[in-house]
Amino acid sequence: MAKIMAKNMIKNSMLELNRIIHGAAQAASTQEQVQLIVDAISDVITTDVCSLYRQTSDKAMALIASHGLAKGHPFIIPANQGLVGRVAQSRHSINVIHPEELPDYYYVAGSNEEQFHSFCGVPLVHRGDVIGVLVVQSRRAESLATEQEAFLTTLAMHLALLLASLPTHLSQQPGPLQNDYRQGISGAPGIAIGRTSVRQAAGLAMVMESNGESIDDELAHWLRLKAMVIDELKRERRVVEQTLGDNLAAVVDAYQMLLDDPSFGTHITDAIKTGKSLPWALKQTVSYFSELFKEMDDPYLRARHEDIEQLGDKLYLSWLGSDSTVIGIDDEIDNESAIILVGHQLSVSDIVSLPAERLAGIVCFAGAALSHISVFANALGIPAVMGVGELPLNRGEQLILDGDNGLVVIAPSDTVTAEYQSIIKSQQAFAQSLQADHHLPAITTDGIRVALLANSGLQADLMPGLKQGAEGIGLYRTEIPFMVRQSLPSETDQVAVYREVINAYQDKPVYIRTLDIGADKPLPYLPLVEEENPALGWRGIRFTLDNLQLLMTQFRAIMRAAAGQDNVHLLLPMIGSTSELDKCIELLDESLQQLLAEGETVCRPPLGIMVEVPSSISLLPFWRKKLDFISIGSNDLSQYLLALDRNSPLVGKLYDPLHPAVIHELLRIVRSARDCELPVSLCGEMASDPVAVLLLLGMGIRQLSMSSSKLPLIKWLVRAICISDAEAFLAQALTMDSAQGIRAASETLMKKIGANHDH
Repeated sequence: MAKIMAKNMIKNSMLELNRIIHGAAQAASTQEQVQLIVDAISDVITTDVCSLYRQTSDKAMALIASHGLAKGHPFIIPANQGLVGRVAQSRHSINVIHPEELPDYYYVAGSNEEQFHSFCGVPLVHRGDVIGVLVVQSRRAESLATEQEAFLTTLAMHLALLLASLPTHLSQQPGPLQNDYRQGISGAPGIAIGRTSVRQAAGLAMVMESNGESIDDELAHWLRLKAMVIDELKRERRVVEQTLGDNLAAVVDAYQMLLDDPSFGTHITDAIKTGKSLPWALKQTVSYFSELFKEMDDPYLRARHEDIEQLGDKLYLSWLGSDSTVIGIDDEIDNESAIILVGHQLSVSDIVSLPAERLAGIVCFAGAALSHISVFANALGIPAVMGVGELPLNRGEQLILDGDNGLVVIAPSDTVTAEYQSIIKSQQAFAQSLQADHHLPAITTDGIRVALLANSGLQADLMPGLKQGAEGIGLYRTEIPFMVRQSLPSETDQVAVYREVINAYQDKPVYIRTLDIGADKPLPYLPLVEEENPALGWRGIRFTLDNLQLLMTQFRAIMRAAAGQDNVHLLLPMIGSTSELDKCIELLDESLQQLLAEGETVCRPPLGIMVEVPSSISLLPFWRKKLDFISIGSNDLSQYLLALDRNSPLVGKLYDPLHPAVIHELLRIVRSARDCELPVSLCGEMASDPVAVLLLLGMGIRQLSMSSSKLPLIKWLVRAICISDAEAFLAQALTMDSAQGIRAASETLMKKIGANHDH
């Protein structure tokens, strides 16, 4: 009977688990959140005590919430001590009675723990590391039933995900924590020290479902709101254009295009016509379109979900009657201090509202490395950290922002501040030396020329690349002009976009990649196709060949835009078979003949493929007379070779493009290209990784394409290295069986380069 009761309890408790997690999500603070959880667990399991411990940086266990233990004083168990320490060290649960009689029992004075005579602790493991321990205790000297212990273990897996997202300083210790380090994602390089200017979230995400008083009134209000925000965007664009230039002002155009999109408006009006209020219709519409972008595999396009959410915030602020375009400087910040702009998802208007000469850095609680805010930060030359999570900050607080390592330091001590000031001074001297040489050619110490180009996808990316000395565009992603419109762009629309890119890089090579969309990167106005594994499905050239009218139009637009120029190259994505390549060549030739017959003065541009599907590597010798060049897409190629999604929070840490299998395959590609007399270049993150660049130079790659912000550093590296040293390092790396070993082996050469050039 007892077993049946326990099993029924577990069945009901699994239902309670969802209630606990959802209830905690509505809590007003993180402390309230964890307290609600331990109270609920104690009630469900029917125990006298439920406690949640979190591991600190020195491996101690700090009590962050408890139901049943005495509160109001620090409660910390030293590293590897007590039963809690044993759970963490052994990485499995402990279920005992009379814990006070065990030799490794650790008593915290004043906790009243001596009155509890059973103990069950389970570890909380996140990504392979123990980050906390969940403990239940009872006055009765009775161990938990097997079913109860199994339930706690299941619950611990859920709690580990929650605990990992909570602030590291959360504990019963009162007062602020000095030198509170928070890890995020680097959005733009550099280090800043300044005082915070905090922007509160607009609150659209907290809007609850509600009905409107009158459908006609809500529809009329929507039209007035839309017109008002369009006017705001136009004013904002003028400010950005005057302060930051036309290329960055084009980012604001993306918001207006989204707002003008009929499907965006239709979603809102459809919701209103069901009787819902305008704020709820806004929230539902923003959520729908945001999720479309979030589901895309391409990190650049996935980051565009932030544009949708920022537009939603702008609409909601205007609905509330707030002026979202003009925000004064915080009273807490004096007229001299550097400003670090902080917020959940900052907007362009937040940036331009502050004096450019005082804006030292940007911190976003949410966001990705490829968001528009990162683009702005890179263009402005200020550091940014994205996706750092909620920070307990007040306006005017001292903050250190480390954009190089994606770190934020809250309440830094004088010692830490002095260390970072020293680093800033050193970096400024190094940056000045980089800028002094950034317009010089990238020539190695033994006279080998290396072409360094920029990647681009936004018009806003064009000017920063030129300023950093880019020798061309090595990869122009054509997806964005398709994403920001309410329907497929016409051939004329595409000609205008491509011509702007080509004209910006007059007489410099421009490599334009044809449309790379599909189930992993859907266009919101095209029919969606559900696939179990979109990264291996209907995407890239497979999609456009099945919709060949898109490819034909794009071929025509690129050739028309390139008329009279000889610097434009065509790149085909995701080619994996001869039949795909042959069909593309047939369509390109047909497009050329059509244009010539129409009287257009055009010519066939050099044609190449992105080597990113592993099957293409073995086929290169068969394609030697069909191609003019190849470009290695290191990001996708590495992911396919390693069967790893580099953006996955679960396995992303295992991704390293210096994996020996990747290095050996890259060398095979380079050797095959050399045998086929095909020029070979590389674009992707490897082109901006200094260790990878040494290996690529050693292989014989002489053209690299990267983010414009990385160009000065890589140019300095190329100008500091001798090819024979790079070849020797490659030979050493080819004998190694781990990426960690290769990176460690690079340190000797890096030190030699730095010593030779006083950096």
